Amino acid sequence: MTIDQAKFVIGTSGYSFEDWVGTYYPAGTRTRDMFDYYVRHFRAVELNFTFYAMPFPRTLESLARRSPEGFEFWLKANQEITHKGNLSVCEEFIANLSPLSSAGKLAGVLLQFPQSFHRTESSRRFLADTIDRLRAVRLAVEFRHRSWEDPATLAGLRERNVALVVPDEPPLEGLYHPPPTATADVAYLRLHSRDAAKWYAGMADRYDYFYSDSELREVLAAWSNLPQPVDKVYTFFNNCHRGQAAMNAEAFRKILGQL
Repeated sequence: MTIDQAKFVIGTSGYSFEDWVGTYYPAGTRTRDMFDYYVRHFRAVELNFTFYAMPFPRTLESLARRSPEGFEFWLKANQEITHKGNLSVCEEFIANLSPLSSAGKLAGVLLQFPQSFHRTESSRRFLADTIDRLRAVRLAVEFRHRSWEDPATLAGLRERNVALVVPDEPPLEGLYHPPPTATADVAYLRLHSRDAAKWYAGMADRYDYFYSDSELREVLAAWSNLPQPVDKVYTFFNNCHRGQAAMNAEAFRKILGQL
């Protein structure tokens, strides 16, 4: 099934980075002006700051107000949930998203689990409980460990209409490498890096990567015949060093004919 290229919704994982000034944002751009520049170029963003701290409704209300009609937000679930196993914060987390929900701009919540989150009986139970606690919003799940390479993983997500995140990352043995697929009414692609040498070098280096046009065309070719029908293919670039994510995102939009 050939995907309509207009279904690709392109953005980056975050937008507020000092090293984007002079590389992507014009020289002299102030932090408070970054979002206003970003929304003139993209239709969606993946907010990462919600992983490190619980979102403040006032902050999200401001982002909703400053973004154009039709703009969409994915928010990364707080680390208390995905990395510390504390589901007691789920209700507060969802409640704090209400400004985006009310504005019709909340696309969903991303559950990014660490590589240490293996497919065990206890992990499967925890995942099911997490999905149930957050069922008020659309969800996407990113697994890092290859143990999740099991047909039951996809079947369970499809049963719950939860999107599987397909990561573009180095071909390292321990990582999860699903092919382009959809387990919900939307698909989800995250482009991290293809540099195997830096993947375990530390977070400062892991996502320091620039995709060539030929690599971006490879990605599009792989996704062009997605077996399942979807409404959208959310595509976020996470290679955020020095504005690389934004530059690659714009290049991908040009390849898609969106610019």
